[in-house]
Parts: sequence; C-alpha cells; structure tokens
Amino acid sequence: MNSTARTDHRTERPTRFARLTTGTLAAGAVALLAATAGGAAATATPAPSAPAPSAPAASAPGEWAEQAYRGDVEVVPASGGTEGETLDGVVFNDKDRDSTQDKNEPGIKGATVSNGRDVVTTDAQGAYSLPAFENMTVFVTQPAGWQVPVDEDNVAQFSYNHLPEGSPELKFGGIEATGALPEAVNFPLAKAKQTKSKEQHCLIGGDVQTYTQEEVEYAKDGAFADLAERTDYEGCGALFIGDVVGDDLSLYPQTRELAGMLNGPARFLPGNHDLDFDATDSAHTFDTFRANLGPEYYSYDAGQAHVVALNTVEFPTKQPAAKGDYTGSLDERQLEWLRNDIANTPEDKLIVLAAHIPLLDFADQGSSKHQVAQVKEIYELLEGREAIALGGHTHSIENLRAGDRLEGWKDVMGVDELPFTHITAGAISGDWFSGQLTEEGYPEAVQRDGGRPGVLTLDIRGTEVKERFTVRGEDDSEQMSLGVNTPRYREWFEANKGNKGEAEEFAEPLAVSRDDLAGTTWLTTNFWMGSTGSEVEVSIDGGEPVAAERTQKMDGEGQLVGAEYSDPVAAQQQLVHGGSLADRMMHLWRLELPADLAAGEHTATVTATDVHGREYTEELTFTVAD
Repeated sequence: MNSTARTDHRTERPTRFARLTTGTLAAGAVALLAATAGGAAATATPAPSAPAPSAPAASAPGEWAEQAYRGDVEVVPASGGTEGETLDGVVFNDKDRDSTQDKNEPGIKGATVSNGRDVVTTDAQGAYSLPAFENMTVFVTQPAGWQVPVDEDNVAQFSYNHLPEGSPELKFGGIEATGALPEAVNFPLAKAKQTKSKEQHCLIGGDVQTYTQEEVEYAKDGAFADLAERTDYEGCGALFIGDVVGDDLSLYPQTRELAGMLNGPARFLPGNHDLDFDATDSAHTFDTFRANLGPEYYSYDAGQAHVVALNTVEFPTKQPAAKGDYTGSLDERQLEWLRNDIANTPEDKLIVLAAHIPLLDFADQGSSKHQVAQVKEIYELLEGREAIALGGHTHSIENLRAGDRLEGWKDVMGVDELPFTHITAGAISGDWFSGQLTEEGYPEAVQRDGGRPGVLTLDIRGTEVKERFTVRGEDDSEQMSLGVNTPRYREWFEANKGNKGEAEEFAEPLAVSRDDLAGTTWLTTNFWMGSTGSEVEVSIDGGEPVAAERTQKMDGEGQLVGAEYSDPVAAQQQLVHGGSLADRMMHLWRLELPADLAAGEHTATVTATDVHGREYTEELTFTVAD
C-alpha cells in the first residue's frame, strides 16, 4: 500500500514551538504569510459569475438572544414506594415557556422518545412509557416545527440521566446521584417556524479541543466570534462533533460558555479526548460529558433533515486501560437504538449522520482504529435513503462522494466504495492551536491536509445538500491555497521533514529558476472542499485556461504521500513553525508549468469549480529567474 507511517496526532499532540506575532517576523516570513493567503502579491476574489454561497440572514443580530426559548426538562420526583420498571412522561406544548405542563398546554402526538435503546412515539395526549434501567439517558427527538428549550449558554435541553447512586469516583466528577426513578420526565417544546422550514443551515464544528484556558480564548476570538456574527442557523443550530476539550474535562464549563455567543441552539457529541480516563468500564467513560453537555448519542429534526448524532468512540478496549486505548465503534445498545431510530424515521427524510470518528475517511483510510467497525451494517440500515455522513477527529477537511474508492477501505474495512457523501468537517482548533500567531492573535494552526481552521455548514433545501467550509476570520470566498512546487522546494522538504518546527525558512518560495522548470515544477491548488466532480483550471498571463490534474483520483488507490503530493504553502508554515505536515490530501490539483516560460513576473489565474457548480477564483504571482 502506498502510504507511510505517521504519528497518531489524535493521541499525542504535536510539539509546541515558539509562537511569533507577525510584527516580529523577518521579511521572508512575512512573504510566507502572504503565500498562505494565496501567494505573495496574490489576490483572492470570488468569481464574478457565481453568487456568494452564504445563506441570507434569518433574523437581525440580537434577536436570538432576546427571543430564544429558554427552559429545561421537567423532572417530577418520585412520590415514594418501590421503584417502577417503566418511566412515564409526556411531550407537551409549553405555551408559556415555563418548562411546566399547565392545564391549557396539550401533549404532542407522534413525538419520539428513547431510553438510549428502545424508541417509542407519544400517543394522542403526548404520553409515552419506556422500559427503565440503571444508567440510562432518556431523550426526546425534536420534531420539525418545534424547538427544545436551551439554557443560558444556548445548550439544548432535551434529556435526563438516570443513575441512582451516581458515577463511581471519577477525577472530573461524572454524574451526581439521581436517586429513585422519577414519577415522570416531561419534555417541553415550543412551536418554531425556524425548524419547520424546508430550508435549513446546519453548522458543524469539529474538534474545538481546548487544552488550556488560553486555548478557550483562541476559540472564543476565532470561530465562535465568527459564528456570533451569523444569524442563518437558528433552526438547525450548531452541532459540535467531539473533542470538545482536550482531556482536561474541568474546561467543560468554560468551553460550553462559548456557545452563549451563538445565535441558535448548540448540541455536542463526545470524542476520544472527552473521556473519563479513570473509569474502569465503558459504562461510565462519558459520565462527565453527559453531566455537562448532554447524551452520548441522540437525534433531532430540522426541516426535512433528520440528524442522527452518534458516539463512535469505544473506550477502553482492554484492561488496564491506557489513554490511547480507544477505537471507532458503536456498542450494542447504541446499535439497537440506531436501528429503532431509523425504523421510526419517514423515508422521505434526509439522514444526516454525524459522529466524531468518521465512518470512513481519507486521512486514516488504512486504520481500523480511526474508522467505524460497524460501517457496513450502518450502510445497510440506510440503503435506499438520502443520506450524508459527517465526521471530525482527523483535523483535516475531506469531501468524499458516492463512488469514491480507496485501497484501505477495501482491505481493512471491507467497503468497496462509498454509497453516499462523507465529509470530514475540519477542526475549530485547526492543527491543535499550533504554529505562529496571526495578526488577530490566535495560532495559524494549518491542518494536516493544508486546510485552515473553520466550520462546516450544510445548506439544506428539502433533501438537497450543499456543503461549504468557512475559514476562521474569512468570508466564503476563501476556498483554496495556491503555491509552487519546484525541485528546489522538494529538496528543502526532504531535508527538513524530520525537523518540524525547526526548519529554516524556504527562501523565495514564489521564485522559479530555469533548472526548476527543466526538472518539473507544478502550480498547486489545494481546493479544501474539492472533490470528485470538481474542476480546477489555470490561465497563465491571461492565456487559454488549462485543466489542472487532481493528484488523488479516489479510484481504489492508496494514499499518495511525499513532497510531490504536498501543499507547499502549508508545509512551509508547518516545518518552520510546527504542527503536522501536509504531505498527503485528497483535494490537491496541480498544473505543470511550461518549460519555456520567459524570465520575469507571471500571473496565474486559478478557477476552481465545486461539485455544485460554484466557482472560486484566485490569482498567484510568481517569478521566473534567469
């Protein structure tokens, strides 16, 4: 298989190197920063023929904070006697928004409630009854046209943990003792036109992964500040798909407070850095997560979308447990719930399957640990349905389409090709908040595939999905990175690839010599959301556009790895300032520069067209030297 060994950065973080503000950089480093935005002397503009893909604002800024439905699940304490074998309750229309069912507040028929295994629907009075057992989380599936309440941090409130004696002794506390089974657990809902609309904009945030309070501030000033300016996601809200913090679960309160900046509801999923590592068995490994952020897995509806949020992290896989002893998997209880949830979902719904460890991905295509063991069974459950799968974990951006094939998927996971779109959503923390500080004061954090930190948005109309990635601090026109891959660069790469964070800067990255042209030089386009079906064309000095070639065909081959398949702009950042190394990716296009280019300055105009027909144009200026 055409791949090389790679450090598992999801377990061991990259080494931290000295961070420099751009004001203290040498002139060469300033040029390198300019190259990150498309090359020194480069400009980036959206194609004039294409409308901006951003969705229109759903409401004026500030309206969410003033009008949000705030409340909680109504838990009616047990009145005494022997604990029952069933949990009863009602799902009701909370007209006065006080979280308590009053006489004039009717139940809601046909709502779905689960104990994490069984799934039932409410009767004409909104009542439900579920089998009860110790250590269960009971939750309601939000129906379209309704909204569950949120707390003061905008975190959705739709579940109740039942653990009579509480968690075993855990470093970060776990779940407090809940006592006897309640008399009832009632779920209040409020009518919401935002979740009824067939047009939805669902935010997906990967790997906030804060290890320190300083990194909480980086997230606050970066992606969350961007989201605070947007008002297009009131209905579907924001789903943060795991690694909410980085092992230190005492940071949950500070990190969840960031959701208070949002203009919509926030939901969370656990990742392999959200574990109670001192739990002695898998039944309690996410207790602190459950106590602070919500269920390990659940579902909710917005418009025609049915979002299925899965916990794909199994820990520990053996005893005694070690920190990195996790794998991508669903336990049998969750699998049973998933079967029941899908069976109760109308076939005209779009299934949005979200998880931390992706079902399958490019970055770890040869690893069973970093993909999901039950992927084939999940595909069978979704056969014939409109579906899209989302993942985080890899700190990369991947847009994989139906029919894509990779060697590792077949050899390791037994999957010949993808049945529907799989997207790896990138990371809010980027490459673990590594690298130099930007002018705005947060780390550059270029990801392992050359992508930049940001958030994914699913723009959904009915069951049709258009995905877009918004780079932290940028608008939606920022979709690619342009560079030049010369023999001179490749020599520098090979000499420094073992010294990440300690390399001397690569001199004149946009200068091309005659020897370079004779030895193969490519103009590279790292089109972050590029996929099978995307196109990249390059015009040199206003000439006829020429199609660039995608390096990774996704046609059953293994990963293509090394200097010639790298993103020169990202690699120069990473080798000099630290982090991962963008030496492989599934969204790199390159065009070999003509060997007879005249000496002097040249301009390459690059137009990248995504699978939905949206065009993005950037320019890169480079110099051919005698």
